[in-house]
Amino acid sequence: MRWLLIAALALCAVSAEAASLTVRVENIDKAGGFLHVALYDEARWPDNVGDPLADIIVPAVAPATVVTFKEVVPGTYGVKTYQDVNKNDKFDQGFFGIPLERYGFSRDARPRLSEPSFRRVKFVISPGETAIVIHLQ
Repeated sequence: MRWLLIAALALCAVSAEAASLTVRVENIDKAGGFLHVALYDEARWPDNVGDPLADIIVPAVAPATVVTFKEVVPGTYGVKTYQDVNKNDKFDQGFFGIPLERYGFSRDARPRLSEPSFRRVKFVISPGETAIVIHLQ
């Protein structure tokens, strides 16, 4: 019986630390396709080829699409997103890396010749629910 009580208390402690992040992405193009939303920590952000901690791909529905990351460890994160209109699972770019698809970053950070630094996109996820809005560019 004592072990059952200890296990129940431990489960409550873990649940209390769990967090979720809801991302509302606005300015979705009516052309549809998929919306790719990726969650990064600072260690995975800089090289632009690192795998995200978590990613969600959902149908892109205009004018806004909402996704929720569940069971996120509280901490500091950044989000990258893009609308994959042609459904080829990649962020299409033209000459000189000019984006051909809509994209966005947490805190609505705008790129300056390259993607914004983690310092410009970072935000804190606290225990419980956190919500952010990103406007595609």
